[in-house]
Amino acid sequence: MKHQLRRLWVPALILLALGIGLVAGVVLDRQVLAALVPPRGTIPADAVAEFRLMAEAWNTIHQVYVDRAAEQPRRLAYGAISGMVDALGDTGHSRFLTPEMAQAEENFTQGQFQGIGAEVQMKDGHVVIVAPIDGSPAQRAGLRPGDIILKVNGDDMTGLSLDQVVGRVMGPAGTAVTLTILDPSSGGTRDVTLVRARITLHNVTWQQLPGTTVAHVHVTAFSQGVTQDLQQALTEIQQQGLTGVILDLRDDPGGLLDEAVGTASQFLSSGNVLLEKNAQGQVTSVPVQPGGLALHLPLVVLINQGTASAAEIVAGALQDAHRATLVGETTFGTGTVLNEFHLSDGSVLLLATEEWLTPDGRVIWHQGISPDVAVSLPSTTAPLFPEAERGITPAQVQASGDEQLLRALELLGGSGPAQLK
Repeated sequence: MKHQLRRLWVPALILLALGIGLVAGVVLDRQVLAALVPPRGTIPADAVAEFRLMAEAWNTIHQVYVDRAAEQPRRLAYGAISGMVDALGDTGHSRFLTPEMAQAEENFTQGQFQGIGAEVQMKDGHVVIVAPIDGSPAQRAGLRPGDIILKVNGDDMTGLSLDQVVGRVMGPAGTAVTLTILDPSSGGTRDVTLVRARITLHNVTWQQLPGTTVAHVHVTAFSQGVTQDLQQALTEIQQQGLTGVILDLRDDPGGLLDEAVGTASQFLSSGNVLLEKNAQGQVTSVPVQPGGLALHLPLVVLINQGTASAAEIVAGALQDAHRATLVGETTFGTGTVLNEFHLSDGSVLLLATEEWLTPDGRVIWHQGISPDVAVSLPSTTAPLFPEAERGITPAQVQASGDEQLLRALELLGGSGPAQLK
């Protein structure tokens, strides 16, 4: 009930991974928050009647509910805790994690998990895919941000909670699951069969775009080690004499805040990366870390609706500092700093205690970050990432249909389609 990690959290994102619904969080520090939490087991004086009411309901279920096998105390307790958090109205941000979910979330921050590799949220009563993880079964199957999961293995998901749907999709690596997907742009449905896999996140990948002197750098998620991987990539890019960078944050669900600060700091010489505002309105700045490796290298950042949390922090910091041009679509709109409170059995409460803002004080929660240059991709066109650029020709880059990437090339000192030769 006390503890531990302050987090920036991707709103309503749940990773379809083994045994859990996993959200990509952003660890801020390891401050102990004992002062915020009442002693273990204490019932607040103004809530005695409500606790008695909950006990009354529990005992009534125990005495009369006909399906005796369904009356499992731990399951009822977890349901009650989840209901309390849901009643706060902070949908998709504050939430309850079972011990298994908490462990899997820790695995994600270390860059490994099992599942289909897609972040989802509950929206208008439907489970919606926010972003597929790069190289995951979900991405290979063509799942895209905005796709809606209607059925799992033929079973209708209407009326089920986010956790219940995730529970149907999850399973061990090597097993298959069939999803019925609705494309909201066309209204069409399709069945997609995926084989769950053990997924290792490659934090940073990059490639010199064929026919140009521009490096295309993709950050998949801000799990542990991103800053170090990015520093290595930027060193190689500059050693090869490349003249510009496209930082691709599309479909990046977020991750560790320390890594977001470290990433933004590679391109900024001073100022702040973000601001934090607590419930009392007090604002604390999180400054740029010194020693950035690419302070003057021309930079364009790609964003879309799947860009969330830590990725939005980086995009917002670079935009406010006028360090980069943002190209693409308005981002997801994450905005709360969560504190992690461990319960006695290993389960975790994630409760919003602060809000984060861009360095200029812009609110991102539920609004997102708007691009400087708006470019949308058709639902039938997938983004072109560095892994797919190895060995292709300039003409194939031009024919990819990735107008966001091609527009970014144009903005980098004329390094556009005309240079693809």
